[in-house]
Amino acid sequence: MRAIQIREFGGPEVLELVDLPKPVPAAGEVLIKVTRAGVNFADTHQRHNEYVAKYELPMIPGAEVAGVREDTGERVVAICGGGGYAEYVAVPEQRCVAVPEALDDDTAVALMIQGLTAWHLYRSVGHVQRGETVVVGAAAGGVGSLCVQLGSAMGAGRVIALASTEEKRELALELGADEAIDSAPEGLRDRILAANQGRPVNVVFEMAGGQSFDECLNSLAPLGRLCVCGIATREKNRVSNSQLLKMSWTVAGFWLFHLLERPEMIEEALTDLFARAERGEVKAVVGGSWPLEAAADAQTALQERRTTGKLLLDPTA
Repeated sequence: MRAIQIREFGGPEVLELVDLPKPVPAAGEVLIKVTRAGVNFADTHQRHNEYVAKYELPMIPGAEVAGVREDTGERVVAICGGGGYAEYVAVPEQRCVAVPEALDDDTAVALMIQGLTAWHLYRSVGHVQRGETVVVGAAAGGVGSLCVQLGSAMGAGRVIALASTEEKRELALELGADEAIDSAPEGLRDRILAANQGRPVNVVFEMAGGQSFDECLNSLAPLGRLCVCGIATREKNRVSNSQLLKMSWTVAGFWLFHLLERPEMIEEALTDLFARAERGEVKAVVGGSWPLEAAADAQTALQERRTTGKLLLDPTA
């Protein structure tokens, strides 16, 4: 089978198209013929071995796929953790979820890692209460575009979108944001407060790190929550415990792969997301699809922030 393999950590050039034997499923696994593989910002960290988990070489990247089970012919979407940038991948059967007939593969993949993250940012991490103001970082991206769309349904009274270009801010407004402002770190706190009529905000979904993290933290009202779901800048931050105490702030992180140990949290969220997508309440914003051999181009476009929504690889192309 054709697959993208990494034999050394580094830049996009380490993503090599190779021919490998088709995986043989172990006990409890199923073989999936991949029709779409998700491309995530985390993949660019993984390529440098700078992600939350550490990796061994050689490896096939790709944490999520949509495709067809070889044993049953059923259309499924799955979190595979790795191996997704390929024509076939073996996945534990319990991680496979049937795709409703009304949903295409693009939507199914977009609602897997990005959708689960967005859903749990509201419910499990941010604990958003009815009427609260929510700030969404990277609002035109895969997670952010879904966070914007879920805002009203999840009880947010006001959604403020952060995005780097006018085009991306316009997209966020089209998706339902009440305000969309420049995400540049300089002066970000002041722009957030201005977008909220001069008042501090309740919850921020923060994906950048560095100065943006600090600016967002300082935009919070007492009892506010900063939810960290990415470090796009690769800049780490320190938080003062006295500041947290003084303002009753919560800073919480979210890494989706902890849900693999709690399958009921995946099932609840995906059931809700699939139903919303079938009703037309949530749509997947697909920012581009590349053939397998162009995986480096897809990751480069994502890392350079030239894209919106969910990026995909098509091993059938």
